[in-house]
Amino acid sequence: MRALIVLGMTSFFLAGCGENKEKSPVPEYSGETKTAAQPVSVPSFDGTQAFAYLTAQTSFGPRNPNSVGHKACLDYLTAELQKYSDNVRQQQFTETGYNGEKLFLTNIITSFKPEEETRVLLCAHWDTRPRAEQDENKRRRNKPILGANDGASGVAVLLQIAALLKSHPPSIGIDIVLFDGEDYGLEGDNARYLLGSRHFAQSTLLDHIPRFGILLDMIGDKFLEIPKEQHSLRYAPDVVSLVWGKARELGYLQFVDEVGELVTDDHLPLNEAGIKNIDLIDFNYPDQTNRFWHSHQDIPENCSAESLEAVGTVLMHVIYSQKP
Repeated sequence: MRALIVLGMTSFFLAGCGENKEKSPVPEYSGETKTAAQPVSVPSFDGTQAFAYLTAQTSFGPRNPNSVGHKACLDYLTAELQKYSDNVRQQQFTETGYNGEKLFLTNIITSFKPEEETRVLLCAHWDTRPRAEQDENKRRRNKPILGANDGASGVAVLLQIAALLKSHPPSIGIDIVLFDGEDYGLEGDNARYLLGSRHFAQSTLLDHIPRFGILLDMIGDKFLEIPKEQHSLRYAPDVVSLVWGKARELGYLQFVDEVGELVTDDHLPLNEAGIKNIDLIDFNYPDQTNRFWHSHQDIPENCSAESLEAVGTVLMHVIYSQKP
């Protein structure tokens, strides 16, 4: 995950993906029906099981592109999703990395109820960073990180949601996409970030444009506080209101009613492609004074099943509140 605090960097990204111009306002959608709402049975999200999915990923070691752990985890994620859906696809592609290295990358796409035109997109990146620029030990900064929070946490929640979607099908269609190559670039080299989401946004693999999408990144922090990311507020303020409203109804204080940082993340290529999408991210990992981001402290011991459960439960209530 790449964070940008300076507003001016927005124009840089937009210039890379299309003309730098403001989008027309997107009509707001609250997700509420106009008729009297009927009680909806929402499956219970198990944070302990989600945490097991997190540690399963980290057991392969770093999952940076072209590594042994990357290949092993790709096989694991594909097989795991195939348990829950008959519609699992691999979008394989290549990119040129540093020093001419050829990167072999794969987005994993899963669809539930593909015949339904009304859909919600859920996504996260599954790769991990090939270096640890922020580590206190300068001699370890060129070594790849384990990526328990920055990578595995979002995927873990989506794997648990996939299991629940199979056993308790919702009334709408759901697409889950796991992006590769999100965290490859050197700090400051924005062109080599977001490789998977950019490739996906340029493709036509989805038969129907989702009603909206939600990206998960760095949501496993033990001291989870998710503010309202600024690009999300710009592109999809109605979806931000929907998600934070559900969290408030459920009493999850991890979703804080504050404007957060401006973050360059996988939701940007999707929004540029016309897929309204927000980013759930706690960039202060674990807090403002101690940073495990892009360091070798990004390990399961610094993540929490409770945090995964909070995010997963809110998402389940958002999904099951949607009607065709």
